[in-house]
Amino acid sequence: MAETILSICLGIGLSASVGFRVFLPLFALSLAAYCNVWELNESWQWIGSTAAVITLGIATLVEIVAYYIPLVDNALDTIAIPLATIAGTAVMVSTVADLSPVITWALAIIAGGGTAAAVKSSASATRVGSTVSTAGFGNPVVSTIETGSSVVMSIVSIFLPILAFILVLFIFYLVFKLFKKFRRN
Repeated sequence: MAETILSICLGIGLSASVGFRVFLPLFALSLAAYCNVWELNESWQWIGSTAAVITLGIATLVEIVAYYIPLVDNALDTIAIPLATIAGTAVMVSTVADLSPVITWALAIIAGGGTAAAVKSSASATRVGSTVSTAGFGNPVVSTIETGSSVVMSIVSIFLPILAFILVLFIFYLVFKLFKKFRRN
């Protein structure tokens, strides 16, 4: 039971991280599986392969660099919401242990995909606000914060999954407070 709860917390934490950067948490999970830090479901063992580590590492670097290119960053945000939803679902399915497939997939779609989509939507709104208010000059700062948040969430999720779950709740609280603030204005 404890392993199942930890695996759910890991999945939710990594799904939130996917909301900031799609490939970085997948790369972190791949490295964790490759180094035997975290064991994945049987059908997702391939994520820990050398080929997956290299491929996801390259994809991570390309994604991070692309977010520093003007106009490309906003274009990436447009396609990143559905990609984050899919990646959040995949991360959750790959990490959840000892549950029936129906519960695993329902949890993956709702908690994994939903968390990733909510975080990515908020991050995208932040980038749009930065683009409008600073003519795009503030976007590199937003990109750096997003990448840093993804790195921190990924590391915390892998090594301290329960703390990651608490951080996700805190992120949602902040998003809710900001939404209420902007809605009043």
